[in-house]
Amino acid sequence: MNDNHAQLSLRQQCELLDLNRSSYYYDPAPESEYNLQLMSLIDEQYTKTPFYGSPKITAWLKRMDYVVNIKRVKRLMRKMGIAAIYPGPNLSKRNQSHKIYPYLLKSLDITRENQVWATDITYVRLKNGFLYLVAIIDWWSRYVLAWELSNTLDSHFCIKALKEALLKYGKPDIFNSDQGSQFTDADFIEILLEHGVQISMDSKGRVFDNIFVERLWRSVKYENIYLNNYDGVLETYCGLKRYFEFYNDERLHQSLKYKTPAEIYFAIKPQKEVVSIKKTSHWHAHSCVFRS
Repeated sequence: MNDNHAQLSLRQQCELLDLNRSSYYYDPAPESEYNLQLMSLIDEQYTKTPFYGSPKITAWLKRMDYVVNIKRVKRLMRKMGIAAIYPGPNLSKRNQSHKIYPYLLKSLDITRENQVWATDITYVRLKNGFLYLVAIIDWWSRYVLAWELSNTLDSHFCIKALKEALLKYGKPDIFNSDQGSQFTDADFIEILLEHGVQISMDSKGRVFDNIFVERLWRSVKYENIYLNNYDGVLETYCGLKRYFEFYNDERLHQSLKYKTPAEIYFAIKPQKEVVSIKKTSHWHAHSCVFRS
């Protein structure tokens, strides 16, 4: 992106990238440098051990000689939108006035694309801040149907991702999410009901209810976020755009018998790979600029 591009306005550049222009201007919510460092550490440890709640995260940080208390760790984890995934009491918050739907996927035999879609939100660290990432995937194929970035945990970016997925790929029989306020929001639910989609929600604290999205987050972070250490919104957006294209179209999945999500979702035969020594990695955000 270039504010002073000779031929393309900022609006046109955002349209070419399919990026909301408001996303170009917003800054991640402010936190002290020390808290951002703690959040980065919490994110990496939580990705490794998602069953760690605030007491264990606090103890782990103290073992590394960081000055923290459980009150601070709870607040930071809440801001990051994460909580331990074991059954029982945890930090996940939902709006008590919102309706909660039952979990519909237990013992369900999933045999085709668009039978079940699932969604979740994860924390994305930057050099000097953070963002939130939402994605919608097809359970059968692991294909990423839509994704969005935001600097807040409101429902708007989740609604945008949902509308995009529905517009591009039709509708699923069942849509699964956790009980977070973004997915129980009346506007989000109304879209699903208007399309005749059955709504399913994870049991509280049950990681295996949405296991494929959890696996997606681990892949995104280890294969992209942690390797690139993004500096800003546009760099993050461009890098993730390239990564999700790689994830859908090129990344082989053992659970898919070493096929790509696109090959499963669109029921196409694997393409023979053309190897070139000049080919560069798709998941490194080296450039996302427009040149004259």
